[in-house]
Amino acid sequence: MTAPAPIHVALSSLSLTDLRNYRQLALEFGSRLAVFTGVNGAGKTNLLEARSLLSPGRGLRRATFEAIARKGCETGWAVAAVLARDGDETRLGTGTAGLAEAGERGRRVRVNGAPASAESLLEHLRVLWLTPAMDGLFTGPASDRRRFLDRLVLAIDPGHGRRVSEFERLITSRNRLLDENGDPGVLDAIETQLAERAVAVSLARSETVNLLQALLQAQRESSPFPVAAIALEGAFETRVSGQPASQAEETFAGELAASRTRDRAAGRTLDGPHRSDLTVLFAEKAMPAALSSTGEQKALLAGLVLGHAGLVSQTTGMTPILLLDEIAAHLDQGRRAALFD
Repeated sequence: MTAPAPIHVALSSLSLTDLRNYRQLALEFGSRLAVFTGVNGAGKTNLLEARSLLSPGRGLRRATFEAIARKGCETGWAVAAVLARDGDETRLGTGTAGLAEAGERGRRVRVNGAPASAESLLEHLRVLWLTPAMDGLFTGPASDRRRFLDRLVLAIDPGHGRRVSEFERLITSRNRLLDENGDPGVLDAIETQLAERAVAVSLARSETVNLLQALLQAQRESSPFPVAAIALEGAFETRVSGQPASQAEETFAGELAASRTRDRAAGRTLDGPHRSDLTVLFAEKAMPAALSSTGEQKALLAGLVLGHAGLVSQTTGMTPILLLDEIAAHLDQGRRAALFD
């Protein structure tokens, strides 16, 4: 049985107020592909960033919400868009305008004029991106690859962002209690919750990696980009692999309790999915991506992001909005043509 075609999702209009270098701007989009061109500093990336803010998190630059406001503006910024989806229109909005006066922090989100959570944006669209800042992904620290992977998971599993946030909060609480020689009973409770979140985070990451790896492998003969072989690796994943979730949680909770003295001396929790890494190989050459040429790394990354876009379409039933910043850099002529096709 053939799966139904994904619903086409696109922004039909975008408006900005006091965001970066824009005092005000309104754009209409009439096609599935939009290309922004201009001199350096014109604000092309700012337009992509505005679109990326229609998703949970802090957008493609990971900037604080205060830093996004136009210089000299003290009233906050706003982004509004009209989303076209399967013949219907949805009005989306987000920003910090008016929050300072109300004594609030963060940002507001509205859907069709009604207050909503940032997570609820995922019910209407999925936004993916590839930026020059990601060019060093394969050679940079493991934390960058975990963050990249978590964005991939979030586009498929809307609950993953909250799951990761809770895990990080519990890690911070445990570290603080260890430093303060906190009550063992309180530590027991925190470690039980921490083990549950750790296993959930790891399983969600592993499932996305496995799905994406299968899709990339299926495209190996037809893709114009080099195909990556990806895997989630870490001591935590090795130990819990193959165990039922409940057993893995119990095992890890016991290991956390046993490692309190060691972790207290280190000043941090030394084991868990926050120490794992996404490994990437240039499959055809069986070479680590980090050792590939600059052009090969860019092509591998582009192939990963495009493959993930296809996976999002398959698993969510709607096409993602894909933001590509300076995408042609480091790609040869053949791959540029293939990308635009």
